[in-house]
Amino acid sequence: MSAELLAKRFFVSGFVQGVGYRYFAVRAANQLGVSGYVRNLRDGRVEVYAVGRPDQLSAFKAELGKGPFVASVEQVSEDSAEVIAAYSHGFSIERSV
Repeated sequence: MSAELLAKRFFVSGFVQGVGYRYFAVRAANQLGVSGYVRNLRDGRVEVYAVGRPDQLSAFKAELGKGPFVASVEQVSEDSAEVIAAYSHGFSIERSV
């Protein structure tokens, strides 16, 4: 694990469930080389756990703020997180919680 890799947990609010947002996040992550997962939360938000270099995470957050065409993103909040080895290779859609 490279020392320059960081992990962030993003919480996306707005009209972001049932609009292909998770698939959008997977495509954006793959394009930027970001690892992690995305899942829906019961409160209507989407949680995105991401592992990457600071520049990758910054670009990813910007993409998350755009969302797919039919979504309406109101806010993307960000928390630091620990790098979880199991999610440091590839990007997946996880079961909603």
